[in-house]
This record gives sequence, structure tokens and C-alpha cells, in this order.
Amino acid sequence: FDYIIIGGGTAGCPLAATLSQNATVLVLERGGSPYRDFNITNVGNFGSTISDTSPHSASQIFISEDGVYNTRARVLGGGSAINAGFYSHAEPEFVRDAGWDEDLVRRSYDWVESKVAFEPQVKQWQSAVRDALVEIGVLPYNGFTYNHVDGTKIGGTIFDDQGHRHTAADLLEYANPLTVKVYLHATVSRILFTNKGPKPRAYGVVFEDALGIRKRAFLRPNPQNEVILTAGALGSPQLMMLSGIGPALHLKSHGIHVVLDQPNVGQGMADNPMNLLYVPSPVPVEISLIQVVGIPSNQNTYIETASGLDVTKKKKRYIPCILNNCFPFQSGKPSSLTAETMARAIDTVHAYAANTSLKGGVILEKVRGPLSSGDLKLRSRSPRDNPAVTFNYFKDPQDLRGCVEGMRSIINLINAPSFARLRYAHLPVQALVDLMLNLPVNLRPRHVSSSISLEQFCIDTVMTIWHYHGGCQVGKVVDQDYRVVGVDGLRVIDGSTFLKSPGTNPQATVMMLGR
Repeated sequence: FDYIIIGGGTAGCPLAATLSQNATVLVLERGGSPYRDFNITNVGNFGSTISDTSPHSASQIFISEDGVYNTRARVLGGGSAINAGFYSHAEPEFVRDAGWDEDLVRRSYDWVESKVAFEPQVKQWQSAVRDALVEIGVLPYNGFTYNHVDGTKIGGTIFDDQGHRHTAADLLEYANPLTVKVYLHATVSRILFTNKGPKPRAYGVVFEDALGIRKRAFLRPNPQNEVILTAGALGSPQLMMLSGIGPALHLKSHGIHVVLDQPNVGQGMADNPMNLLYVPSPVPVEISLIQVVGIPSNQNTYIETASGLDVTKKKKRYIPCILNNCFPFQSGKPSSLTAETMARAIDTVHAYAANTSLKGGVILEKVRGPLSSGDLKLRSRSPRDNPAVTFNYFKDPQDLRGCVEGMRSIINLINAPSFARLRYAHLPVQALVDLMLNLPVNLRPRHVSSSISLEQFCIDTVMTIWHYHGGCQVGKVVDQDYRVVGVDGLRVIDGSTFLKSPGTNPQATVMMLGR
């Protein structure tokens, strides 16, 4: 092949479609098809998709060394097949800082949007949050736009008006079917290098099919042909290391032959921290994922919301579904929480609301950037195993200040008159804070002060919004054209190259980058 793309995800699919117009392309995707799974394609089954921990599910759970639940995609379409669907451009300064051609960026966004982006149907919960954001001063109101602009706006979505998800895999409809091949359940174990030139050159890959049979794929002998890593912020640095590019001592400790000592591989791993409050509603609300966003011009945070979540009692055990952390409580996990404390917290809200089943929504804040970062290390030589990742949430004080600002905005929003009819008047915000402190949203310890200190609340209840990035950053591991420095025939094109997360949600920009 002229190009071998490792990872048929959010960047890999548009990249393959584009390259196939003038070259032969092989896409190797470790997961299956998104089109055969109703949980993936239907907006109402978002929680089921993200909480599926079966061995071959589209969502592969991992827990960072910080004690925070997270997930990585294992499906054609990548993160766009399992996420909350929000579609919004990067901020203009992100594009300028990246050195991208602004006209090419615009045309590439347009190319993506003609297939997978839509204007959402904004109903009562989302409109109430929109009005409350404007009421508390997140101005101006910008209406519907894909652009990143200060104030309150309605962004795009990859769910159409029937609630059907459109993923990056749909962009393969642009591909030339005569020149592109897509292999599913193809897990790459390493990239092959030759040392016949002045620098090591990638010339092929080793992968296993669904039956565990080892196979090889090769580049045609042309200096312009390349292996391209688009395996995501975990997969790309992991595969670089498994292929011998990374910190030499770490690679040798796993018995990996060192092709290139590159200490920056796996560095700069960052995950935008998310904190939220669950708000039960006295009236039925729609199922909605992220549609409305508040972008305060004077804060280091974004405000978003989702609704139609349910907290129910089942078989004498409580299973909270709090946005992305829809994992049943497991007493074997090293958490400071117990099933009893979790049950008491939910009973408290039940007592206020006089319901056996609560419906409502979450209002969340996401810290911009962030400035805090950590690293990624191998746990084993198997590409199927999750690497060990540390994000160091709130290590930088500015990130923590951003969270506190965001939580104050959320509290003001909940207390705004525009939101009044969607919350219980007699349920104080403090009860919502206490509820979050007693739910197993992560494996971090709880502190007594977190009930009265927003700083400690942020630290104790931090979650992911899945916008993690880094590990193969531009200027450190790859150059401005995404070529891996120190070897030939290898690029990385995905979120692992980012220094920060673009805009309110990265998926639009990652698809655009692939194009």
C-alpha cells in the first residue's frame, strides 16, 4: 500500500477517505463496525454504550493513576462513535497557534459537516439552561453556530433529527472504494523499521486479526509512502513505544528493542477536568446530550448540560448514571465509598423529591486547556492492554481556580429564575453537592471539607469529559507537518499531537485535521 493508517477513528477515517483519491490505503482498526450496534447509533442508548465493559465492546474502560474512570474507543469511527455528540470548531487562536492555513481549515470543516453535523432540536431542559446562562451574564447570546465564540450558544451535534448518530466512519463514503481497504478487528502490535538509510524508516506493520493470527502489511517501495498513526491519545504513544520509539530505559525495561531514544513520547498527557451537579426535576425532561454551551469571556471554564438521566433503585442496589460514569458500583474497587453511603445519599434526594425514580439532568463545567499534565507508560508489551496514564488533575493552581469559577456559575445557574420550574424549590444546592460527594464517580478519597469547600469538591469529585490529549506533541515528538522527528516514513495525526484541547469539544477539529 502507499499508506497504512493505524486506527480507523475520528482522524483516521477522514484521512483515509482523502488519501484514497490519489493513492492506495490500508486502514487497520482494532474494533468492529459502529453500524451493527443499536446502542451506538441511537442517542437514547448513550449510557449503555459508554458503560459496556464487555471484552469486545466499542468502549474500553481504563482508570487513570489519578483514580478517575475513563474510556477509549474500540470501534470504527473512534471516539465519535461513543461520545456525547457535541460538534463545535476550535477557537481561532488554536488554529493560528497550530500554524494551519485558515482557508483550508474552513473548507475542511465544511467537508466534514456535509456528512456528519446537524443543528440540534433544543427542547425544555436545554432551553432553560440556555436562558439561565444568559440570565447570569454569560453574554452575548449567539444562537446556533459551529464557531467558537464567547457567550452562550447552541452548538452542532452528530445526531440527526431522528436521534441517529453519524460518526467519522460516515466520512469513508467519500473514499474511493477501489483504492482503500478497511480491516476491522485488526490489532497492530508494532511498526516495522529498516535501518538502510541515514535514519530508521517505517516500511510496514505487524497486526493480529480477530482469530489472533499474526499478519504483516507493507508499504510499496517509494520514499513518499508512509505509515500514519491515528490511534488516539492513548494508542499512538503506546504503539510508538511498542515499536521502539520512546524513552530508552523504559523500553528496555519491557525488553523492547530501541529504534529511537525519544523521551518526549508519552509526555504531556492532559485531560480536561470535569465536575458537575446532578439536578433532579419535578417534571419529565427530554433525553438530550450536549447542545448548549456557555463560554464565559472572563473564566477559564465552559458550562454544558445533558438531561434525561435516571437514578433508580434496582434489586436493593443503586446504580447512578452520572453522564459518562455509568458504571455499577463495585465494592471491590479501592474507593472510600461504600454501597451504604451511596444509598443514603440517593435516599436523601428521594426524601426531598418524594419519588422512587428521579429524572433530571447534569450541569457540568470543563476546565479549558488544561495546564496540568502527566505521562503515559507501558504496563506490558500487549497492544490490547491499557497503558498506565497519569493526568495530574489540578496540579496547576490555575486549573483549580477555573473549576471553582465554573462550579460557582453552575450554582448561580441552578438558582436563576429561568431554571426554577425544572428543579425542586425545596431541594437546596447543598443537597446536590452532598449527593455528588457520596456517589462513586471516581476512586479518589473524600474529605470532610469538600462539602463546604469548592476547591476540595473539585479535587474529590473530578471526572473526565474524554478530551484527553498529548503523548506525541507537535514540536516535541512530531514536527509542524506531523512527521515523527528522527525517523522517516512515519507520521502521527490525532489528538495525541495537541498541546491543549481545541474549543469546547475536540471531535470536529480532529475530523477536520484528518481531512
